[in-house]
Amino acid sequence: MTTKKTGVLLANLGSPTAPTTSAVRRFLKEFLWDPRVVNLPRPLWWVILHFFVLPFRPRKSASAYRNIWHEKGSPLIFLTLQLTERVADRLHARGVTTRHVMRYGEPSIATQLKAFKTAGVDNLIILPLYPQYSSTTTASIYDDMVKELNTWKHLPHIHFISDYHQHSHYIAAVAESIKQSWREHGKNELLLMSFHGLPEQLTKWGDPYFHQCHKTAALIAEKLGIGEKEWMIVFQSRFGKAEWLKPYCVDTLKELPGRGIKKVDVVCPGFAVDCLETLEEIAMENKAIFMESGGEEYRYIAALNDSEIHVDAIVNLLEQKL
Repeated sequence: MTTKKTGVLLANLGSPTAPTTSAVRRFLKEFLWDPRVVNLPRPLWWVILHFFVLPFRPRKSASAYRNIWHEKGSPLIFLTLQLTERVADRLHARGVTTRHVMRYGEPSIATQLKAFKTAGVDNLIILPLYPQYSSTTTASIYDDMVKELNTWKHLPHIHFISDYHQHSHYIAAVAESIKQSWREHGKNELLLMSFHGLPEQLTKWGDPYFHQCHKTAALIAEKLGIGEKEWMIVFQSRFGKAEWLKPYCVDTLKELPGRGIKKVDVVCPGFAVDCLETLEEIAMENKAIFMESGGEEYRYIAALNDSEIHVDAIVNLLEQKL
């Protein structure tokens, strides 16, 4: 009986190589040109991207990256690497090789797939570190995977995990991280569960992201044992003038103090590891907005990152495909 040689890829979005305008511009040029990310006709979007976005946005984004840049580099990159290393340690005894990849930047999906091919991997598991499926994220990783595999004559067995938005171990891990924060700091009046926003049109086209976010939030609240008035779902990181998923996180934070809610906890269950959108936008920028609007206490609850409970959840998810 032939034993399969298994390779696991943990995939994340990617990040600029440095918090500089030039590095951010290179990253945004690749990221925003992906038709999965921006659905406008290519000629029109090329003009908008090169004349209205790339000349201005990279400078602002670079400043934001500098606020959260670590001596190890980009938080998203090194936290994804640390998570991968811990998962790899757990799976190594079972003969599984685990690597991380970035959809934009390095290490690329093509590079790591070629390495697996050279090593003779014939059972491939790809897990995008996006709990909720979206055509803008998960499907883009799938596209990039297929682009490389289309050049191969002999394909391995492939397991592509498209989402884990209601996986029991993931839900339990997020709930436990919230409970731990409450044990250490106390529980505020309202728990905001903030997910990355998307244009509303995508839901109308059949993207399940919006509904999966709501399912995730409801399951976390159920696991925590909190009532419907103790938590709320919001969407962050709006870009452009189109209508995005609502309610908007920023608008909600501005309104809450006027409704008598002045102490909030914020968690981001759609982010496997902390990154610009959590560390700078949620933990810094949005906190300032809330406090300026009359808020009294604002606590960001960190992503699962490379915590033991996160490693347990990821390993449990992968074991179903080994």
